[in-house]
Amino acid sequence: MIRQLLLSFSSVTICASLALCLAAEARSNEAVSFAQDVKPILAKRCFACHGPDTSEAGLAFDTFESAIAELDSGAQAIVPKDPASSEIIHRITSTDEFERMPPEGKPLSEDEVAIIRQWIQEGAEYEKHWSFQPVKQVTPPAVRDENWIRNDVDRFILARLESRGLKPAPQASRSVLARRLYYDLIGLPPTPDELAEFLSDQRDDAYERLVDKLLASPHHGEHWARHWLDVVRYAETNSYERDAPKPHVWKYRDYVIRSLNDDKPFDQFVREQLAGDQLDEVTVETMIATGYYRLGIYQDEPDDPLQVKADEMDDIVSTTGQAFLGLTVGCARCHDHKIDPFPQQDYFGLVAFMADITPFGQRNDFSNSLWYTGPPENKKKRDQLEREREELKKQRHQLEQVGIKRLPGKLQRQTETDDRKQVLKAHLDGVLTVAERQQYAKIGQQLTDVLSKLDALPRFEHILALAKTIEEPPTTHLHQRGNPHNPGEKIEPHFPEILGGIVPMDEPKASSNSRRRTLAEWITSPENPLTTRVMANRIWQHHFGRGIVRTPNNFGQLGIPPTHPQLLDYLATFLVDNDWRLKPLHRMIVTSSAYRMSSASSPDAMAFDPTNDLFWRYDMRRLTAEQVRDAVLVASGQLNRKLFGPSFYPDLSKEVLATQSRPGENWGKSDEAERARRSIYIHAKRSLLVPLLTAFDLPDPDSSCEARFNTTQPAQAFALLHSSFLHEQAGKLADRVRDVVGREDETAQVDQVIRFVLGRQSTEVEIDEGVELMSLLREQRQKDADEALRFYCLAALNFSEFLYLD
Repeated sequence: MIRQLLLSFSSVTICASLALCLAAEARSNEAVSFAQDVKPILAKRCFACHGPDTSEAGLAFDTFESAIAELDSGAQAIVPKDPASSEIIHRITSTDEFERMPPEGKPLSEDEVAIIRQWIQEGAEYEKHWSFQPVKQVTPPAVRDENWIRNDVDRFILARLESRGLKPAPQASRSVLARRLYYDLIGLPPTPDELAEFLSDQRDDAYERLVDKLLASPHHGEHWARHWLDVVRYAETNSYERDAPKPHVWKYRDYVIRSLNDDKPFDQFVREQLAGDQLDEVTVETMIATGYYRLGIYQDEPDDPLQVKADEMDDIVSTTGQAFLGLTVGCARCHDHKIDPFPQQDYFGLVAFMADITPFGQRNDFSNSLWYTGPPENKKKRDQLEREREELKKQRHQLEQVGIKRLPGKLQRQTETDDRKQVLKAHLDGVLTVAERQQYAKIGQQLTDVLSKLDALPRFEHILALAKTIEEPPTTHLHQRGNPHNPGEKIEPHFPEILGGIVPMDEPKASSNSRRRTLAEWITSPENPLTTRVMANRIWQHHFGRGIVRTPNNFGQLGIPPTHPQLLDYLATFLVDNDWRLKPLHRMIVTSSAYRMSSASSPDAMAFDPTNDLFWRYDMRRLTAEQVRDAVLVASGQLNRKLFGPSFYPDLSKEVLATQSRPGENWGKSDEAERARRSIYIHAKRSLLVPLLTAFDLPDPDSSCEARFNTTQPAQAFALLHSSFLHEQAGKLADRVRDVVGREDETAQVDQVIRFVLGRQSTEVEIDEGVELMSLLREQRQKDADEALRFYCLAALNFSEFLYLD
């Protein structure tokens, strides 16, 4: 045993040494990029003391001029083409703790030192950060193994692997690929019949046919809408103490689902959300899209209205920067961005574009956010009748108060409770004068007439939208130190300087009533270097478990650089060339050999690239929170595949309901059929997220979520073993199994459970273990046969194979 361990250790050591040698050789054969390779190291390890804000010892690395300048000591940190004379090399390689830089934390790795050394040797050229450079037209690289290539995506992946002496993992089995495709494209597992149909299809293009089928499924939009809703921090309530519902907000969710199902061009999708009320053709759909501006938290009782207004604008501007541009623009609210070339003036330049946005509401008045979809003349009539109704109700209340003052004290106090109507019905006539009673009856009749006229009007619909804007937006001023009570210089609408700068205000579209349209058109311009890269990266992220850029909301200098920058530019160009439609991009990615790799490990690759930066295999990953719940419903046969409509309320225990901000308020009761719908339709209440989903890393909807955590923690096991939902669905699954194979044959029952839960035939070991478990439950726990089967179903819904994509 010891000898085997030593041999194994030696093998791994040799593999690791070989991998390091190959890495060094590969590095020396490639030119070092300042933006992609060097600056991320400087930003993370050096800028704190030698960056844009601090230049200890006279040294700052944020510009070429300051980096090569003579230091206070007379030395020169960087001498282009001369690493030996560059003080930085001496300091980052020193073993003297008083000389070594950085002085705190771990020393730079050998690879990081090699990168900086090679960069200096090559001339130490500074260049604009990679994401601020134009998207390049990229030619897919040549590779040695042409047999592995299915499309151009594979060329970028394989070229990197071959340059490091690595090989891609073998292709996954057809059943694994089918399950992967179903979850990635529609978010649901294949049923046993669907899987069998694919496995029996022997046509050469069977895989591609399955891809096209799933992309055309109405459930595709449901699944991919969830990814977008994370980014735009979608929720259906306002947060704070009341956490009141946002009226009709679910229509925005349905708009996203429909847009993705219809493969709406992404540039149009962006323009509708940012300026749907300012387009040449304003429709109900484009107005629903402007509900984007109403998704954030809303404080209905601000103690400092000006500060709250600034906070709400920051929420919108920051989310817009992260969602569409992949930039943390909010970091420049109070001062110039500490890392990115984004001054405070540029932050308020974006604020100025959005200066016409009105608040979500004023106490109980949400007219700013509720847009009427009926004919204008009907709206005018309805508004007039509603004003009359409110005036009559006010007059009736005043007359009631006159009578209440004449009642005994005990009855007066009762009118302040839920008993008000009963008290008034029983006692009001007795305390009013004849004239007052006649007036009260007259008001009641008038109110009845008005309500009848309202009911007679044609049906109408309200949507949550940017229903009202400020016709003449106020002048935008920079907030000194981020304080709205301390306004500074006047700021005109303008694009970030690093990405284009000033907007010519003589352009018609830059006028005050179409500023957001100007912003939307700039964001969706093919010349914008960020938008297409950011979206292409998000698509890749949700197919491979992580993006080419691992920080999807941060393409700035503190974000993680792309592992395959040329591939990212190729995908961004492909998106534009295909009219900004996302489905062709999905199809190209999932039909590649890179996507079809298995998750099988390789000692060489693990030694060289343990985090799979090079995509040498497919990363196994756990299902998302919604996929876990939806897959349980599929297995039990209970999933209601109804599309669209108002959200539903899952059953929650009294203990859970007591945790919301105001226990007992605004949590409805849905019927069983509604509760079996997909998880995207669950009412998203900010103060009461569903525990089963939060256990599996449902994000906090108060801010944009670029990528969910993927944790493994005890609450997940508790949720799967003890939640009432899982026990209920295990019972439904057991009923379904008995309907198919009956009550007598336990072997057949176990096999059918495996088929429903895992979508495949059972093994002999699984049969034996399942039968044994049910036997133990009967004999040792005194469970009857039905209960024993239910508990086995519960155990099956906890299998790792059920919860993970391989």
